[in-house]
Formats: sequence, structure tokens, C-alpha cells
Amino acid sequence: MSKRKRSPSTDKKLKDGRGQGIGIDYKPWVTIQDVPSLGRVTRLKGIKIPRQFEFLSDLERNYFYLLEYSDLVIDIREQYPLLPIEETIVIADELGIKHPTNLKTGKPVEMTTDFLITVNKDQQNQHLARTLKYKDDLMDERVLEKFEIERVYWERQDVDWGIVTELEIPKDMAHNIAFVHGYSDLSVIEGFEEVTPYEVDDMSIYFIKKLLAEDQTVKQLVKEFERDFGMVVGCGLSLFKYLVITRAIEIDLLDKLDVNQIQQIKAVRRDFSEKVRAI
Repeated sequence: MSKRKRSPSTDKKLKDGRGQGIGIDYKPWVTIQDVPSLGRVTRLKGIKIPRQFEFLSDLERNYFYLLEYSDLVIDIREQYPLLPIEETIVIADELGIKHPTNLKTGKPVEMTTDFLITVNKDQQNQHLARTLKYKDDLMDERVLEKFEIERVYWERQDVDWGIVTELEIPKDMAHNIAFVHGYSDLSVIEGFEEVTPYEVDDMSIYFIKKLLAEDQTVKQLVKEFERDFGMVVGCGLSLFKYLVITRAIEIDLLDKLDVNQIQQIKAVRRDFSEKVRAI
């Protein structure tokens, strides 16, 4: 197929760097501004990749939380374009499937995959393409047709592609990560603005030691911490969230976090573990 003349909107996206770059420099092909009619959209600042991420559904956002927390994931690119468009048009023709088009102009539009993920496994980087969809939507024949175009595209790129539904996303785990996600940097949290990194370490060691004793609920412990360190109300819970999201401590996130319960620690990060033992 001969190369098609690009539309003005496609040219603009490419000039703006959409769908290009890696890590912090990546820009999604589709943003929230592009789909103003959608209700459940979210912007989040990443931790391991500190840029703004754009999600077009709760499902995408919840999946992102799992990717963000995983030790294997080193890059996340959302709303990734399947370019050049000529490739998906050829695939659609071969499959006898109508290519997605602009509703106003009737011309083919670029397709996207919800996530292109880079994982490091056995010291080797691997790309995974994942599309998010609620299971009930998989009953729609047109949805499956579009997915078949997507599947073949990634197969020809030699990239593992798959569909993720809400059944594959542990809801409690996603909600737990959401609960602690904004606390990876305590310096921007109220009450910690003047606290030095060394002081945060001392506070963390104190907190972890108390948690390991397993004789107090988190709610009881945060009150005791705030009293002993002269911190304002809320700082104790903020420190607990910081310890969880930075993986200083590991707890079972598959169960809903409850500050009214005693939290059993599965593991303590090595640097803190050594300091706690030294006390």
C-alpha cells in the first residue's frame, strides 16, 4: 500500500512528540483533552517514572498502580500508537475487518494500545503490550475485531500482547496502592516540610520497630509516634504510607489495609532492617 498523506491532527501530534520517547520523556498519543466526553478519566504523577500519566478509565488507572508497584516494571507508556497507520490498515484489509475511522470524516484513524510496558526479567528488557477492557465489553463483536487488528500488529512486532480485564486486577491491592501512592516524597507532605532526610530515617526506624512488635494497631501506633516526636496529627499515618510505597516495609497488599488492625510485616528493606537490629 502506498504511503497515505497524514492528517493535520496526526502531523501536529507527531510534531508535539506524541507517542514518542521513553521514560520521563514519553508523551501519550491520546490525552484527556482529546476525549472530553469521557467521564472516568484520571491524571497521576508517576513515582518510578516521574511524569504525568493520563488514564481514560478506572480500569487503566488501577492497572497502572500494579505496574508502578512491581519491581519488574521499568517503563510504562500509556495510550501507545500503532504506527505507521498503513500497517494497521493492511492488517485490517487482510483480516477483512473495517479499520477504525474518524466519525466525522470517515477516514482511518490511528489505533492505540492502552499500555506498552517494559520489564526487566533475568537482566533482560522485554516489551509487553496490554489492552484493558471490562469483561462484559468482550461480548461486543466490533470490540473483538479491533483487538484482532491490534493482536496481529504486535505479533508482527514480536511483542507479547494480551487483554487485561477487571478479573485480573486485584481490587483491594489497587486501592491499597492508591491509598499510599502520593507519599513517596515526604518533603511535600504537611508536617514534614522542615524534616531532614536523616530525621525521616530515625522516624522510620522507630516506626518499623514498633510495627515489628505486632502489639499495636496502626491507628494506635501513629498516635504514639506523633506524641513522641511532637508531630501534628496526620504525620504518623503519612509516615506509614511512606514506608509502604517506598517498599521500606512489605505487607500483604492483597488484603484491604485497615489502620484499626495490627499489620504483619512480610519483609523490611535491608538498609532499615540492619538499623533496626542494631538498636
